[in-house]
Amino acid sequence: MLVVVKAGGKVLEGGLRPEMVADIRALAKENKVIFVHGGGVEVTEVAQKLGKEQRFVVSPDGFRSRYTDRDTVDIYTMVMVGKLNKQVVAALEGGGVRAVGLSGLDGELVKAERKKRLVIIDERGRRMAIDGGYTGRIEKVNADLLRLLMEAGYLVVVSPVAMGSEYEPLNVDGDRTAASIAGALKADMLVLLTDVEGLTLEGKLVPRLRLVEAKEMLPKIGPGMITKIHAAIEALELGVKEVVIASGMGPAPLSSAVTHSAGTVVGDG
Repeated sequence: MLVVVKAGGKVLEGGLRPEMVADIRALAKENKVIFVHGGGVEVTEVAQKLGKEQRFVVSPDGFRSRYTDRDTVDIYTMVMVGKLNKQVVAALEGGGVRAVGLSGLDGELVKAERKKRLVIIDERGRRMAIDGGYTGRIEKVNADLLRLLMEAGYLVVVSPVAMGSEYEPLNVDGDRTAASIAGALKADMLVLLTDVEGLTLEGKLVPRLRLVEAKEMLPKIGPGMITKIHAAIEALELGVKEVVIASGMGPAPLSSAVTHSAGTVVGDG
């Protein structure tokens, strides 16, 4: 079985926990695993220390994202690729997992089109268009490179930094990066680990959603979860068999997600 895992920055806050490393090692013994990491919180902290105030914008569909200008994309790449990716690799290697860390820049692993403009909602609730900065829309994944590394026995750790058409680094969403990678490889499962138990509506956890139900529910879902549901929909439409959105804060989050013991399962299987 091929499993693509994405862990958000809050899950990785303070580093990859030993319990998570053990869980990944157990999963990787019998399956092929690709691990995509986030780290937005740390990017913000480092940017502020460097005196670069961060700006966040909200799209008409409710997506909240970092506005990425030239200075910010440099900081983003430095933290994501130079620090967090290597911390995850070191933690896995220390736990007995053969790991190799890549960004979307390496071998043009993830290619993206630079967005020319962004439509956002301003403070007064009005729509307005701004320059797209260094934000990308994923177009292609180098699946052959990933297969080559997996066949050699490596667990690949991916930073969500993409290669633009002019060979510039671009900020791409981690959940959507994981969905694109899972889709390109026709993975059996995409697991999105976050700091909540899964999708909740009216205070109750939704244990399972069919694809059509996920699409219908989008207007009811808040900013924190909407990106993950969109990523789940994209992955399923690209041929991934199922997606699980679950908490990554417990002792064995991956095992629980893979066995459907926790979280929200999205798919028609």
